[in-house]
Amino acid sequence: MKFHLLFFFSVLLAFLSCKQEEKVHHYIKFDTTNQLYRFLKWSPDNRYPLISAHRGGPMPGYPENCIETFENATTYNPMVIEFDIAYSKDSVLVIMHDDKLDRTSTGKGLIGDYTYDELKAFNLKDDEGNETKFKIPTLDSVLSWSKGKVLLTIDLKRGVSYAKVIEKVKQYKVESNSIIITYNANQAHEVHKLAPDLMISASVQKKSELKRLNDLGIPNNRIVAFVGVSAPEKELYNYLHNKGITTILGTMGNIDKSSIANPAKNIYYHLVSNGADILSSDNIVQAAEQLDKFRYNKKISSANIN
Repeated sequence: MKFHLLFFFSVLLAFLSCKQEEKVHHYIKFDTTNQLYRFLKWSPDNRYPLISAHRGGPMPGYPENCIETFENATTYNPMVIEFDIAYSKDSVLVIMHDDKLDRTSTGKGLIGDYTYDELKAFNLKDDEGNETKFKIPTLDSVLSWSKGKVLLTIDLKRGVSYAKVIEKVKQYKVESNSIIITYNANQAHEVHKLAPDLMISASVQKKSELKRLNDLGIPNNRIVAFVGVSAPEKELYNYLHNKGITTILGTMGNIDKSSIANPAKNIYYHLVSNGADILSSDNIVQAAEQLDKFRYNKKISSANIN
């Protein structure tokens, strides 16, 4: 009897230990583009600050631009996933930031010198240079995975065609969870002409840049404003918010470094309090803790987020 009790309790403890180790995923789900538009239309009563995981939120054991890394990021917070697209030699759209494979994979040389079948032989490496078992994903696989889980910000590298990427977005019916990143008004205009229903991340670091976008026929309700990598004056936030525009602040770089060095300052908390709506960060663990605290204190919730 004593043996059976000991066995029972050991099994129970093992079970409870496993349950404690299970990670909870925080997903974002939009069934229609109209739900996405409503979520991103800024108003004092309709605001849900988010983290954008820069290059998907890499950390030890999880390489940048990797589906397994994207999934891991959702265990910290509901996530916007920022990722980069490149071409293989045979024009397959693959997920990779650098021109060369060396830093982030076991491959060597230019990514464009390999067919996708050849790229499948390589494993990805994390930021510390450690090889993982994870592979270079395709755009198809990322879009298929993303539906009902995350909001995507899609960055195109090395002359990748907006038209081809938008064709994939439509093929996988992920217009309701996709934002296309552009770096100037002409690129934004191209995307809007190709797909008027898609949301666009456009650089708006001064009022004249928004006017230029509007003059090209891009309405405010299709714009998410990237305001730079240093916090702008509150006047710019107020100007954009008064037009119903959600903002993205890039914290990757100096802001992230400052927050890591000074965790007690709650830098991310104060950034969203000052007007940033989405923080594009490499430091998602610390940012997640502070955004959780901000949303709890402000009693912020959303039907689109579990």
